[in-house]
Amino acid sequence: MNRTANHTPVRGRAARPGGEFFARPAGPNHRRFEALRAYLWEGASGEEAAARAGYSLETLRSVVRDFRAGKTGFFIDPRPGPRRAPAKNAARERIIELRRAGHSATEISEALLGTSTPLNRTGVAEVLAEAGFPRLPVRPPAERGAPYRYHPRRAARIVFGELAPRAETKVGGLLAVVPELVALDLPGLIRAAGYPGTSVIPATSYLLSLLALKLVGVARVSHVEDLAADVGAGLFAGLVALPKATALTTYSYRLDHSHQAAFLAALGKAMLAADLVSDASGDLDLDFRAIMHWGEDVVLEKHYVPRRSQRTRSVLSFFAQDGASQTLVYANADLTKDTQAREVLVFAELDAKGINFLTLRMRSPSLLRHIASLPPSAWRTVALDRDGNYRRPKVVDEQVSISAYPGTVRQLVVTGLGRDAATVIITNDRVATAKQLIERYARRMNIEQHLAESIRSFHLDALAGSVPLNVDPDVALSVLAGAVRASLRRRLTGYHHATPDTLQRRFLSTGGLIVDNGDSVLVQLKRRTYSPVLRQADIPEVAVPWWGGRTLRFEYDRR
Repeated sequence: MNRTANHTPVRGRAARPGGEFFARPAGPNHRRFEALRAYLWEGASGEEAAARAGYSLETLRSVVRDFRAGKTGFFIDPRPGPRRAPAKNAARERIIELRRAGHSATEISEALLGTSTPLNRTGVAEVLAEAGFPRLPVRPPAERGAPYRYHPRRAARIVFGELAPRAETKVGGLLAVVPELVALDLPGLIRAAGYPGTSVIPATSYLLSLLALKLVGVARVSHVEDLAADVGAGLFAGLVALPKATALTTYSYRLDHSHQAAFLAALGKAMLAADLVSDASGDLDLDFRAIMHWGEDVVLEKHYVPRRSQRTRSVLSFFAQDGASQTLVYANADLTKDTQAREVLVFAELDAKGINFLTLRMRSPSLLRHIASLPPSAWRTVALDRDGNYRRPKVVDEQVSISAYPGTVRQLVVTGLGRDAATVIITNDRVATAKQLIERYARRMNIEQHLAESIRSFHLDALAGSVPLNVDPDVALSVLAGAVRASLRRRLTGYHHATPDTLQRRFLSTGGLIVDNGDSVLVQLKRRTYSPVLRQADIPEVAVPWWGGRTLRFEYDRR
């Protein structure tokens, strides 16, 4: 290798202080730089250069090939922005403290569950690696404990006489929604739906097990092991422990759409009786949502998925949301492209009940021809009470017939809202002015945001290919989760409009102590920043049907 006199490496001299940095490269970019420098500049052999960076000879050859191809940015971060996520930063000190005490990444993740800084095992491991902690050596089997499939706490009906008198739980706050479920008469709803059970696990316990995963924010049923043996989660469902992921998946596929339809019909009546949604004078917001599918089910159709900005295999679902409370009141995942138009028509019977709906109409070729044929005299300008552009759209207000819809429906064709094509709104509201209806549509972004919050918090947009939960009962349970959330947040001062994930993080994931008093169960919740809100909520004592009528009551740690 040719070298100039000014750049010939100096050999045989002692390194000056600080030089050890170059002898022991740590980061991946630094290792790559030193390996290439040794091989290409200093003339070291491939074996020597690879050993300097801890590479194999094949890896060194690959690095050299990439460098000669132009990949020379050694110390430039290819991804701008913060190098650590805020959640990891918040938990960093606690993670390091627990590792110094000898705990594994899994144990640290379990310790963080129910705190203000929960983090999964992967996130904990990344923080430990950044802090320079090596992986712990593998423990002997006797110290690791049995795997979950041999876990002594198997799913079965709870026997209160056999419970420990006092038991710690990570999700004591989850039991705070039990009074809301009792008020909705969950066992009665399940009987009305005809949900099946087994000789070991009743139907109510199966539904509550799936609901528990939604309410505490466990992202997928495949992660049920995170809560499987927790006494609080099992007690919530009336079981010794939650069923395994495979059992829950199998159960979800035993259910057909008739079960969900009957359940939602009964739940809707219970929500109206509990004043969780508006009465007959309220409005419903209707929307379709394509839920991403991660498996290999080729039967599924392709739909546009906004979070991916592409058409992909997905489950087309329909949601109805109470306009006043933003509470889900109906959902259906048993849809195809051929049947989706008829789903809105189901709401035609709302006319007779005086309930209004408003939604968008798909611009079919025939509808586009109709819009193009409208004469200029049919359009009129409407002045909207809003800031910014697009305050004076033009509108055609007409009555039209839709296939299979009894009678006519009101249709607004609107231009000047910032879109190239006309917006077509259909509604059964024949009293509101065009201006009021368009302004209602202009709030659609808020409507979609509330729906997106529910879908994200209840994990409907993350179907797991390895453990594919039937999405139809999944969306029905999301309606139940929304009803429970709406009922609970009415008790929480300052949280009447809180999003589901806020309730999960601040209240439902609170740890505590469960005390079995024989004919009653006492839950002592740990002290947290938001404990005063729970104390003021005055959660009532209730007799829980799936506990054999035993009473549930709460105490709060004031220390």
